[in-house]
Amino acid sequence: MIETNKIEGVIVQQLKQIADDRGAVLHMLRGDSPLFEKFGEVYFSEINPSAIKAWKLHTKLTQNISVPVGKIRLVIYDNRPSSGTHGNIAEYKVGRHDNYCLIHIPPVLWYGFQSLDTQTSLIANCTNLAHDPSEAQSMPSNSDEIPYQWDSA
Repeated sequence: MIETNKIEGVIVQQLKQIADDRGAVLHMLRGDSPLFEKFGEVYFSEINPSAIKAWKLHTKLTQNISVPVGKIRLVIYDNRPSSGTHGNIAEYKVGRHDNYCLIHIPPVLWYGFQSLDTQTSLIANCTNLAHDPSEAQSMPSNSDEIPYQWDSA
């Protein structure tokens, strides 16, 4: 199932988990998925308990994010002037076992993560382009430019 959300272009898709008493196989993204554009890079980002990693924006890169270990809060802010959802903020609690899903984030959206777990969480990101620092922007998590206040986890 694919559903759209409060921000134009952001898509949340529930992911399949095949589990038995030996462990689980966790699906993320297939080449025949409508969310797959092309392969750029896959990387993993750890986030420690109660930590916040925010804010980041990519001008060209599309991200496909899942959280196979732990639980996070993902916040996305739309400041694109021509967007029909300009000014909207979307907040997602993502991770196993409650909400194992893929979140598709198109370029030019601000986003950040906060750990909601007592263990280090692991974020998997499959992008359509290889990372290029020249197309990325960042701001501190407490920036006044984004109307969002991070909670203590």
